[in-house]
Amino acid sequence: MPVVHVHMWSGRTVEQKRRLCKAITDAMVEHGGAKPDGLHVIINEVPRDCWARAGVLGIDRTDVPNES
Repeated sequence: MPVVHVHMWSGRTVEQKRRLCKAITDAMVEHGGAKPDGLHVIINEVPRDCWARAGVLGIDRTDVPNES
């Protein structure tokens, strides 16, 4: 029972998450030998004001677009 955890900023659409889960599943089947029925993908969405890098909150970063 492989489990893939994805941590990312909040803001993606349900359709984007569907495509991401499908792509992860396909990659795990092809490259990781997983069976699709046993693979779990867990998406943890974190608001930008709760995620920092180098001491700077995501909402304050100027090097990335302020969208998903």
